[in-house]
Amino acid sequence: MASILSGVLRRLEGKVALITGGASGIGECTAKTFIKHGAKVVIADVQDDLGHAVCEVLGPSNCTYVHCDVTNENHIRDAVDKTVATQGKLDIMFNNAGISDNSKARVIDNEKADFERVLSINVTGVFLGMKHAARVMVPAKSGCIISTASISSQVGGAASHAYCCSKHAVLGLTKNLAIELGQFGIRVNCLAPYALATPLAKKFIGLNDDEVLENAMNSFANLKGVTLKAEDVANAALYLASDEARYISGHNLFIDGGFSVYNSAFHMFQYPDA
Repeated sequence: MASILSGVLRRLEGKVALITGGASGIGECTAKTFIKHGAKVVIADVQDDLGHAVCEVLGPSNCTYVHCDVTNENHIRDAVDKTVATQGKLDIMFNNAGISDNSKARVIDNEKADFERVLSINVTGVFLGMKHAARVMVPAKSGCIISTASISSQVGGAASHAYCCSKHAVLGLTKNLAIELGQFGIRVNCLAPYALATPLAKKFIGLNDDEVLENAMNSFANLKGVTLKAEDVANAALYLASDEARYISGHNLFIDGGFSVYNSAFHMFQYPDA
């Protein structure tokens, strides 16, 4: 019975995953979740000390680290090649690395250099991750590519112009690659989380206290009584990476408690004592 339960719970047994931006936030939490479910993980990041520390905690037999600037194609190519060389294959590519710029409400106050920097990491980095994952997945005729989008892939006015634009682009790449790579049995999806207390969110909003930040986010959330955590996004990534999602491709999975479908201007369905 114990062996049966173990098999059920370990949903990525024998799988190999490469996670960009895996040294902190959603990426770190997803690495832990994937390993818990039987995967071998390679973390790709520019935060070398953090990356090595995470791998030490997760265990060298389960996790390895590679320095990778996702805007550098050679770095992405090397990260994919190292994964295949050390683990024998690449089953899951999670393009999670991303940044945001400072929030400036007026477009005329936004700088071209800041805009291009966000797009270089959030869009070009995802494109390169998809490209080199496809390079090794197409011959194998198998694989799963996941990218971190955002509610900003659908909703306007929730982030900066550059960030919103970049996440729309991630969704566009996801749809196109799902069509191209479907003929090789490769699934391509993305995740669209609501705001949560990650290092990126702290920097964007300018708050370092997790509780204060979560309270601020919860005040705008549609789903009350629950706070979105990195674990929730990691579990969504786990689902898309697992065989349970074997016929899911081209999908943008919202983890937002209904925020993206809620129009607060109408004040419909409001209970006075809720």
